[in-house]
Amino acid sequence: MAICCHRAFKLGQRRLSQKDQAMGIQIRTMADMMASGESPDILFWVGCAGSFDDRAKKITKALVKILNHCKVNFAVLGTEESCTGDPAKRAGNEFTFQMQALMNIEVLNGYGVKKIVTACPHCFNTLKNEYPGLGGTYEVIHHTQLIQDLINTGKLALADNGTFKGKKITFHDPCYLGRANDVYEAPRVLIEKLDAALVEMKRCKTNGLCCGAGGAQMFKEAEKGNKEINIERTEDALETSANIVATGCPFCNTMMTDGIKHFEKEEDVKVMDIAELIANAADL
Repeated sequence: MAICCHRAFKLGQRRLSQKDQAMGIQIRTMADMMASGESPDILFWVGCAGSFDDRAKKITKALVKILNHCKVNFAVLGTEESCTGDPAKRAGNEFTFQMQALMNIEVLNGYGVKKIVTACPHCFNTLKNEYPGLGGTYEVIHHTQLIQDLINTGKLALADNGTFKGKKITFHDPCYLGRANDVYEAPRVLIEKLDAALVEMKRCKTNGLCCGAGGAQMFKEAEKGNKEINIERTEDALETSANIVATGCPFCNTMMTDGIKHFEKEEDVKVMDIAELIANAADL
């Protein structure tokens, strides 16, 4: 099963790469750069969702547009990237996790990777906190942190295009970004830079509620209960009267989107990643 998933993941990355090239988006692989005697400043870890899921690919492209616009010297592993092993570990299969992790660490260390950015908090948490114990120690940052730094250093400027003027935006804290790694402010700082109002849910930051996808729950049916977790979390979001539910995780994006569809609010409320919001605001 792991081999089949890995092949499907590789195929997904290949499709993404071809589409990106057709759109004129510049993405180089580590192998290409090393063959040319070059080395990137940062590796973009795309992740399974960002490579294979059609909705998450849009988040990947938004981030790449930002990186290209700011002339960030980055690369991806391409078909050499495999799942971090997070779903296997959360499902209790430590053996499969370690096999996947060690395979990735061998590739990363072989290229001498020092710094990694990812748009997936699951990958972020695993690479940052669980790979060091297996021999993979890197500086790992979330894409909202990188985007904040690009704005703070003047490399990225937002256009005065009124895209989000008068809009209300609420942010859903991904578990592996917020409570697991104490990253709360970067996404909110970015939202506040938009011409919109940030409205908080009653359960946010350290008291935030999971979207329902964590702990490998994304890949199985929920246990019997009175209500799906993503439905309850969507109720929190709808109570804010926000026009946009902002996320920083492809899994959260899927769960919140499903929740919005459940309440038939697709026309009134959009679910968007922070990278998409910033890319739109920067006219990219």
